[in-house]
Amino acid sequence: MKPLIFATHNKNKVSEVASILHGQFDVKSLFEIGFKEDIPEPFYTIKENAIQKAKVVHEKTGLDCFSEDTGLEVEALNGEPGVRSARYAGEEHDFEANIEKLLGKMKNIKNRRARFVTIICLIWNGKQYLFEGECKGSVLQARKGSMGFGYDSIFIPEGSSKSFAEMEMEEKNKFSHRRKATEKLIRFLQEPVS
Repeated sequence: MKPLIFATHNKNKVSEVASILHGQFDVKSLFEIGFKEDIPEPFYTIKENAIQKAKVVHEKTGLDCFSEDTGLEVEALNGEPGVRSARYAGEEHDFEANIEKLLGKMKNIKNRRARFVTIICLIWNGKQYLFEGECKGSVLQARKGSMGFGYDSIFIPEGSSKSFAEMEMEEKNKFSHRRKATEKLIRFLQEPVS
């Protein structure tokens, strides 16, 4: 089986995508191939950052790879934190601080509508492909649950009364933006374009 590199150092993302793939592909993280370089994300859109990560890894390794970038977009905040989701409160990627900042900004806002957006960029046989997934929902006024990562404890997807952080992985995958994008990736890989 041809290895497929997931261009991330985020172990949470690797385990979430692995749970969706069910062992169908030989997916390896950057840790597993010894790639320790931090990949800059200098762009203003989720799409551009996803493309950047895949390009850097492909150029340095010559291997087929995919990357993903995800953002939480809050309607009342004109799409914030969006592309800055991981660094909303600073460059440290501190999600506790990010959540505090977001909840603070939304303190007196009634419109809690938001969505998670994931874009996957695949470089396969030298060509680039993009896959998108979204999950609509709303932002809670306080944290609920202790599972998951990132903004999971303050996001409830449409059709559920639980936050992502109150769900086991299998339940989260029923709603997940990352699952929707990953399933499009899987369908492509199962029926490759020549």
